[in-house]
Amino acid sequence: MTDHFIRADTKAFLAFLNSQPGPKTHEVPPPEAREMLRMVCELGEEPIGELAIIRDIEIPGPDGTIPARIFDAQEDRGAGPVMVFFHGGGFVIGDLDIYASYCAETARQLDMRVISVDYRLAPEHPFPAASEDCAAAARWVASSPEALGYEVTGLVTSGDSAGGNLTIVTTMALRDHPADVPVILQHPIYPVVSDHANWPSIRDFAQDHYLTADSMAYFTMHYKPDMATYQGAPLNFDQSGMPPTVVTTASLDPLRDQGIAYFEKLKEDGVKAMHVSAEGNIHGHITLRKAIPSSHEDVKANLDAVKAMLAEVYAAA
Repeated sequence: MTDHFIRADTKAFLAFLNSQPGPKTHEVPPPEAREMLRMVCELGEEPIGELAIIRDIEIPGPDGTIPARIFDAQEDRGAGPVMVFFHGGGFVIGDLDIYASYCAETARQLDMRVISVDYRLAPEHPFPAASEDCAAAARWVASSPEALGYEVTGLVTSGDSAGGNLTIVTTMALRDHPADVPVILQHPIYPVVSDHANWPSIRDFAQDHYLTADSMAYFTMHYKPDMATYQGAPLNFDQSGMPPTVVTTASLDPLRDQGIAYFEKLKEDGVKAMHVSAEGNIHGHITLRKAIPSSHEDVKANLDAVKAMLAEVYAAA
């Protein structure tokens, strides 16, 4: 494998993680894998910090209610946009608590209400349950000013990894069948947009870089996506008419090349897009800011890009 630049704090985190005894994510049943991720993020992520609103809600879904959590730095808001956030975890692990600190920081930096969606997980609820929940949640946010306490003028969709896929496919669903307010920007973070074969970054970072080829195969085995559909492989489908987009990748991530390919696909299809790369960092870094302190700057760079793109959206309105 070619040598790649790696930051000192990223290298130290990987050395610690890879030295730990015991089974890996792909070697245990999903309930245990979920607990393992919680433990890693409890050690590696920053505290939530001060916020005016952190409130759990329930959203009507296609198979019962969908748990969600509101984050806001302000108690009261006038009309404005809201971010709908979809967590990562391969469609199998991940939850509201693991992403609470990141969502709180996003709410503070963007000065925007963030609603984190706890969609159904596989294998209990395989493909396409997650995408169905996320589309339903976004539509509810777009049409529920009374429940939210203010007028929503537009949606910003965002999420990382599996949540990056859900960001894109939710935005595609609302492009094709509009909600009460439009998606004005999307921010997929190291998204899954294709199958896992034949990407150089998959080969280069298949092992020892936090997300591994074995764990990706484990997630796929449980989620069972149909790669012939836009929910399974959005890279293979038309992106014209999508909103302005900020795509985030990490240079040491097996999913890096997929994210870059999606950015290029957006440009080919006439969509305004920006690419932000976390050079020398790994998949999952947005929820590892204590373990990898330089990730604070990556999160700031991502959200600064979102701010800049939103300013252009507002100026063109």
